[in-house]
Amino acid sequence: MIKIAFQGERGAYSEIAAKKLFGNNISISPSFSFDEVFLKVKEKKVDYGVVPIENSLYGSVFETYDLLLQNSLSIIGELNLQINHHLLAGEKYKLNQIKKVYSHPQALGQCSLFLKTLKNAQLIPAYDTAGSALITLKDTQIPTAAVASRNAAQLYSLKILKSNIQNNKENFTRFLVISKKKIKKGFHNPKSSICFELKSIPGALFKALSVFALRDINLLKIESRPIPHKPFEYVFYMDLSGSMEDTKVKNALNHLSEISIKLKSFGSYETGKIFKS
Repeated sequence: MIKIAFQGERGAYSEIAAKKLFGNNISISPSFSFDEVFLKVKEKKVDYGVVPIENSLYGSVFETYDLLLQNSLSIIGELNLQINHHLLAGEKYKLNQIKKVYSHPQALGQCSLFLKTLKNAQLIPAYDTAGSALITLKDTQIPTAAVASRNAAQLYSLKILKSNIQNNKENFTRFLVISKKKIKKGFHNPKSSICFELKSIPGALFKALSVFALRDINLLKIESRPIPHKPFEYVFYMDLSGSMEDTKVKNALNHLSEISIKLKSFGSYETGKIFKS
Protein backbone atom coordinates (compact mmCIF):
# COMPACT_ATOMS: atom_id res chain seq x y z
CA MET A 1 0.00 0.00 0.00
CA ILE A 2 1.38 3.42 -0.99
CA LYS A 3 2.18 5.63 2.00
CA ILE A 4 1.67 9.40 1.64
CA ALA A 5 2.81 12.17 3.99
CA PHE A 6 1.03 15.52 4.21
CA GLN A 7 1.01 18.50 6.56
CA GLY A 8 -1.91 18.63 8.95
CA GLU A 9 -4.36 16.34 10.73
CA ARG A 10 -6.77 13.82 9.20
CA GLY A 11 -9.31 15.72 7.13
CA ALA A 12 -6.82 18.35 5.92
CA TYR A 13 -7.10 19.57 2.34
CA SER A 14 -3.70 18.00 1.66
CA GLU A 15 -5.15 14.59 2.58
CA ILE A 16 -8.06 15.23 0.22
CA ALA A 17 -5.55 16.09 -2.52
CA ALA A 18 -3.58 12.90 -1.82
CA LYS A 19 -6.70 10.74 -2.14
CA LYS A 20 -7.79 12.49 -5.34
CA LEU A 21 -4.41 11.62 -6.83
CA PHE A 22 -3.81 8.13 -5.45
CA GLY A 23 -7.28 6.88 -4.51
CA ASN A 24 -8.69 6.04 -1.09
CA ASN A 25 -6.70 2.82 -0.69
CA ILE A 26 -3.55 4.48 0.61
CA SER A 27 -1.72 4.64 3.92
CA ILE A 28 -1.50 8.22 5.17
CA SER A 29 1.04 9.90 7.41
CA PRO A 30 -0.22 13.19 8.95
CA SER A 31 2.66 15.58 9.77
CA PHE A 32 2.94 18.69 11.92
CA SER A 33 5.00 20.74 9.44
CA PHE A 34 6.05 20.91 5.79
CA ASP A 35 9.62 20.24 6.92
CA GLU A 36 8.46 16.97 8.49
CA VAL A 37 6.79 15.92 5.21
CA PHE A 38 10.02 16.52 3.27
CA LEU A 39 12.03 14.65 5.93
CA LYS A 40 9.76 11.61 5.78
CA VAL A 41 10.14 11.44 2.00
CA LYS A 42 13.89 12.00 2.21
CA GLU A 43 14.32 9.23 4.79
CA LYS A 44 12.01 6.88 2.83
CA LYS A 45 9.54 6.63 5.71
CA VAL A 46 6.84 7.28 3.09
CA ASP A 47 6.63 6.80 -0.67
CA TYR A 48 5.50 10.34 -1.51
CA GLY A 49 4.66 13.68 0.04
CA VAL A 50 1.79 15.96 -1.01
CA VAL A 51 2.37 19.66 -0.32
CA PRO A 52 0.66 22.92 -1.38
CA ILE A 53 2.71 25.25 -3.59
CA GLU A 54 0.27 28.06 -4.39
CA ASN A 55 -3.27 29.31 -3.89
CA SER A 56 -5.20 31.16 -6.59
CA LEU A 57 -6.22 33.90 -4.13
CA TYR A 58 -3.31 34.10 -1.68
CA GLY A 59 -0.38 33.28 -3.95
CA SER A 60 2.68 31.12 -3.34
CA VAL A 61 3.50 28.95 -0.35
CA PHE A 62 7.05 30.16 0.17
CA GLU A 63 8.01 27.48 2.70
CA THR A 64 7.44 24.80 0.07
CA TYR A 65 9.67 26.63 -2.42
CA ASP A 66 12.45 26.95 0.15
CA LEU A 67 12.22 23.27 1.12
CA LEU A 68 12.38 22.20 -2.53
CA LEU A 69 15.71 23.98 -2.83
CA GLN A 70 17.07 22.66 0.47
CA ASN A 71 16.23 19.01 -0.24
CA SER A 72 17.24 16.69 -3.08
CA LEU A 73 13.72 15.61 -3.94
CA SER A 74 11.78 15.61 -7.21
CA ILE A 75 8.33 16.76 -8.27
CA ILE A 76 6.51 13.88 -9.95
CA GLY A 77 2.92 15.13 -10.07
CA GLU A 78 0.45 17.88 -9.25
CA LEU A 79 -3.24 18.65 -8.99
CA ASN A 80 -5.43 21.72 -8.59
CA LEU A 81 -7.97 21.34 -5.80
CA GLN A 82 -10.98 23.63 -5.55
CA ILE A 83 -11.13 24.66 -1.90
CA ASN A 84 -14.59 24.86 -0.31
CA HIS A 85 -14.55 26.04 3.30
CA HIS A 86 -17.29 25.33 5.83
CA LEU A 87 -18.02 26.61 9.34
CA LEU A 88 -18.05 23.60 11.69
CA ALA A 89 -19.00 23.19 15.33
CA GLY A 90 -19.72 20.45 17.85
CA GLU A 91 -23.23 21.77 18.48
CA LYS A 92 -25.90 23.32 16.24
CA TYR A 93 -25.15 26.87 17.39
CA LYS A 94 -26.73 29.94 15.90
CA LEU A 95 -24.14 32.08 14.10
CA ASN A 96 -24.53 34.98 16.56
CA GLN A 97 -23.66 32.63 19.43
CA ILE A 98 -20.16 31.82 18.15
CA LYS A 99 -17.40 33.28 20.36
CA LYS A 100 -14.28 31.75 18.77
CA VAL A 101 -13.38 30.61 15.26
CA TYR A 102 -10.22 28.57 14.71
CA SER A 103 -8.49 27.87 11.40
CA HIS A 104 -5.29 28.18 9.40
CA PRO A 105 -4.47 31.88 8.72
CA GLN A 106 -4.95 31.44 4.96
CA ALA A 107 -8.37 29.83 5.47
CA LEU A 108 -9.41 32.69 7.77
CA GLY A 109 -8.29 35.14 5.10
CA GLN A 110 -10.09 33.26 2.34
CA CYS A 111 -13.33 33.51 4.35
CA SER A 112 -12.84 37.06 5.66
CA LEU A 113 -16.08 38.51 4.26
CA PHE A 114 -18.28 35.90 5.93
CA LEU A 115 -16.29 35.92 9.18
CA LYS A 116 -16.78 39.70 9.48
CA THR A 117 -20.51 39.00 9.87
CA LEU A 118 -19.81 37.01 13.07
CA LYS A 119 -19.76 40.10 15.26
CA ASN A 120 -19.16 38.25 18.53
CA ALA A 121 -16.45 35.88 17.30
CA GLN A 122 -12.71 36.06 17.96
CA LEU A 123 -10.64 34.69 15.04
CA ILE A 124 -7.81 32.45 16.25
CA PRO A 125 -5.10 31.16 13.86
CA ALA A 126 -4.25 27.45 14.04
CA TYR A 127 -1.55 25.42 12.29
CA ASP A 128 -4.02 23.50 10.15
CA THR A 129 -7.71 23.57 9.11
CA ALA A 130 -8.37 19.99 10.22
CA GLY A 131 -6.37 20.66 13.40
CA SER A 132 -8.72 23.54 14.11
CA ALA A 133 -11.65 21.12 13.86
CA LEU A 134 -10.00 19.00 16.57
CA ILE A 135 -9.48 22.09 18.74
CA THR A 136 -13.18 22.88 18.37
CA LEU A 137 -14.05 19.44 19.71
CA LYS A 138 -11.97 20.06 22.83
CA ASP A 139 -12.81 23.73 23.43
CA THR A 140 -16.33 23.27 24.80
CA GLN A 141 -16.41 26.02 27.46
CA ILE A 142 -17.99 28.54 25.08
CA PRO A 143 -19.56 28.26 21.58
CA THR A 144 -16.58 27.57 19.31
CA ALA A 145 -16.33 26.85 15.58
CA ALA A 146 -13.72 26.03 12.96
CA VAL A 147 -13.22 26.73 9.28
CA ALA A 148 -12.36 23.42 7.64
CA SER A 149 -13.37 20.86 5.02
CA ARG A 150 -16.53 18.79 4.73
CA ASN A 151 -14.28 15.75 5.19
CA ALA A 152 -13.17 17.07 8.58
CA ALA A 153 -16.82 17.53 9.58
CA GLN A 154 -17.59 13.91 8.69
CA LEU A 155 -14.41 12.56 10.27
CA TYR A 156 -14.92 14.32 13.63
CA SER A 157 -18.75 14.25 13.67
CA LEU A 158 -19.03 18.03 13.59
CA LYS A 159 -22.07 19.95 12.41
CA ILE A 160 -21.85 22.26 9.39
CA LEU A 161 -23.28 25.62 10.49
CA LYS A 162 -22.64 27.29 7.12
CA SER A 163 -21.37 25.84 3.82
CA ASN A 164 -19.09 27.37 1.19
CA ILE A 165 -18.10 30.44 3.17
CA GLN A 166 -15.01 31.35 1.09
CA ASN A 167 -14.90 34.85 -0.44
CA ASN A 168 -14.52 33.55 -3.96
CA LYS A 169 -15.80 30.30 -5.47
CA GLU A 170 -12.78 30.26 -7.78
CA ASN A 171 -10.50 29.32 -4.88
CA PHE A 172 -7.95 26.70 -5.94
CA THR A 173 -4.81 25.34 -4.34
CA ARG A 174 -2.14 23.68 -6.42
CA PHE A 175 -0.54 20.68 -4.74
CA LEU A 176 2.73 18.97 -5.68
CA VAL A 177 3.73 15.33 -5.25
CA ILE A 178 7.35 15.02 -4.09
CA SER A 179 9.47 11.87 -4.34
CA LYS A 180 13.02 10.58 -3.98
CA LYS A 181 13.08 9.68 -7.68
CA LYS A 182 12.39 11.56 -10.90
CA ILE A 183 10.04 10.24 -13.59
CA LYS A 184 11.48 10.14 -17.12
CA LYS A 185 8.67 8.49 -19.07
CA GLY A 186 6.58 10.25 -21.70
CA PHE A 187 3.77 12.54 -20.60
CA HIS A 188 0.52 13.46 -22.33
CA ASN A 189 0.77 17.12 -21.27
CA PRO A 190 4.15 17.59 -19.57
CA LYS A 191 5.49 20.48 -17.58
CA SER A 192 8.81 20.88 -15.79
CA SER A 193 10.07 22.83 -12.79
CA ILE A 194 13.52 24.31 -12.23
CA CYS A 195 15.30 26.88 -10.11
CA PHE A 196 18.40 28.93 -10.87
CA GLU A 197 20.67 31.61 -9.46
CA LEU A 198 21.94 34.04 -12.09
CA LYS A 199 25.39 35.55 -12.49
CA SER A 200 25.61 39.25 -11.62
CA ILE A 201 25.74 40.56 -15.17
CA PRO A 202 23.71 43.27 -16.97
CA GLY A 203 20.44 41.96 -18.38
CA ALA A 204 20.82 38.57 -16.69
CA LEU A 205 17.10 37.99 -16.13
CA PHE A 206 16.23 39.15 -19.65
CA LYS A 207 18.83 36.75 -21.06
CA ALA A 208 17.48 33.93 -18.86
CA LEU A 209 13.94 34.41 -20.14
CA SER A 210 15.20 34.73 -23.71
CA VAL A 211 16.62 31.19 -23.79
CA PHE A 212 13.03 29.93 -23.57
CA ALA A 213 11.44 32.55 -25.81
CA LEU A 214 13.94 31.81 -28.60
CA ARG A 215 12.79 28.18 -28.58
CA ASP A 216 9.04 28.86 -28.25
CA ILE A 217 8.90 27.29 -24.77
CA ASN A 218 5.94 28.59 -22.78
CA LEU A 219 6.73 29.79 -19.26
CA LEU A 220 3.89 29.01 -16.85
CA LYS A 221 5.15 30.63 -13.64
CA ILE A 222 8.20 32.45 -12.31
CA GLU A 223 8.84 33.14 -8.63
CA SER A 224 11.80 34.75 -6.84
CA ARG A 225 12.99 33.97 -3.31
CA PRO A 226 15.76 35.70 -1.33
CA ILE A 227 19.04 33.86 -0.78
CA PRO A 228 19.59 33.85 3.02
CA HIS A 229 23.39 34.24 2.96
CA LYS A 230 23.36 36.81 0.13
CA PRO A 231 21.30 39.87 1.15
CA PHE A 232 19.11 41.24 -1.66
CA GLU A 233 20.11 38.50 -4.09
CA TYR A 234 17.56 36.00 -5.36
CA VAL A 235 17.00 32.51 -6.67
CA PHE A 236 14.35 32.09 -9.36
CA TYR A 237 11.84 29.24 -9.59
CA MET A 238 10.22 28.50 -12.92
CA ASP A 239 7.53 26.20 -14.34
CA LEU A 240 7.61 25.63 -18.09
CA SER A 241 5.75 23.63 -20.70
CA GLY A 242 7.49 20.50 -21.94
CA SER A 243 9.57 17.63 -20.60
CA MET A 244 13.23 17.62 -19.56
CA GLU A 245 13.63 14.92 -22.21
CA ASP A 246 12.60 17.32 -25.01
CA THR A 247 15.55 18.44 -27.13
CA LYS A 248 14.54 22.10 -27.10
CA VAL A 249 14.16 22.09 -23.30
CA LYS A 250 17.59 20.47 -22.92
CA ASN A 251 19.11 23.08 -25.22
CA ALA A 252 17.41 25.91 -23.33
CA LEU A 253 18.73 24.65 -19.99
CA ASN A 254 22.24 24.26 -21.41
CA HIS A 255 22.01 27.86 -22.61
CA LEU A 256 20.66 28.98 -19.22
CA SER A 257 23.55 27.27 -17.41
CA GLU A 258 25.98 29.61 -19.18
CA ILE A 259 24.59 32.63 -17.30
CA SER A 260 23.76 30.83 -14.03
CA ILE A 261 25.75 30.20 -10.89
CA LYS A 262 23.45 27.30 -9.99
CA LEU A 263 20.76 25.48 -11.95
CA LYS A 264 18.59 22.77 -10.41
CA SER A 265 15.90 20.62 -12.03
CA PHE A 266 13.00 19.35 -9.93
CA GLY A 267 11.82 17.08 -12.75
CA SER A 268 8.98 16.72 -15.25
CA TYR A 269 5.43 15.60 -14.56
CA GLU A 270 1.91 15.52 -15.97
CA THR A 271 0.03 18.83 -15.87
CA GLY A 272 -2.42 18.56 -12.98
CA LYS A 273 -6.17 18.07 -13.32
CA ILE A 274 -8.81 20.04 -11.41
CA PHE A 275 -10.74 18.38 -8.57
CA LYS A 276 -13.31 19.62 -6.04
CA SER A 277 -12.78 19.20 -2.31
